Amino acid sequence: MNWPAEALWEAVAPLLPGFTVEILPELDSSNSELMRRARAGALEPVLLVVERQTAGRGRLGRAWQSAPGDSLTFSLGLPLAPADWSGLSLAVGASVAESLHPAVRLKWPNDLWVDDRKLAGILIETASFGDGGPRRQAVIGIGINIAPRPGDGLSTAPACVRDLLPDADAAWVLQRIVPALVRDVLGFEQAGFAPFHARFDARDALRDRPVTLSDGTQGTAHGVGEDGSLLVHTAAGLHAVGSSEVSVRPAPR
Repeated sequence: MNWPAEALWEAVAPLLPGFTVEILPELDSSNSELMRRARAGALEPVLLVVERQTAGRGRLGRAWQSAPGDSLTFSLGLPLAPADWSGLSLAVGASVAESLHPAVRLKWPNDLWVDDRKLAGILIETASFGDGGPRRQAVIGIGINIAPRPGDGLSTAPACVRDLLPDADAAWVLQRIVPALVRDVLGFEQAGFAPFHARFDARDALRDRPVTLSDGTQGTAHGVGEDGSLLVHTAAGLHAVGSSEVSVRPAPR
């Protein structure tokens, strides 16, 4: 595949001095690799694209399968020092969704959906370094289905970019989303989640829908709070759900 490495470098390097682009044919996980590098002291901003991941990871340790051409898997690593990290995955999701297609919705806290089918997932990890100051290395991993894939064994049926854009390929999607993603992540560092709140709300796939939390609690989703927590009306009242607490499943429409 003809990856747009030079074009991406030209678009991003002015925003991230020292930025590099790497394309690898196979690796266990782009996130795992950048976390290993961060812990070893390699903290330069980098975009790592892996054509085939043998041990790709999603949130809560779930596997993410990827095959060359059928999916796009990459990680963006860069040092960040936001005043508050809350809502970063929602900001990333809003940025990617807006770059892809108007039909893409956001399923809190880190999935992109099309018609209640999973198009993409986001996994954000951080590594502390230096003297324990506010800056940490953020590793933002994104996996996107490009071509149709089997849904066997998946809790949510898969969607793909070609459902919406039949001629799209992984290289084109990468070029389409990465420059805006870098700008938005740097914007989050400066201003936090507030500028992204309305952007998330505009694509919220769960709003006003019945949801069941992983502890069995049932309620109705009512958007997100100022810190990106999911607001759920339950029998006990309004509950703010943190992404580290639960997994949320919407009831069928």
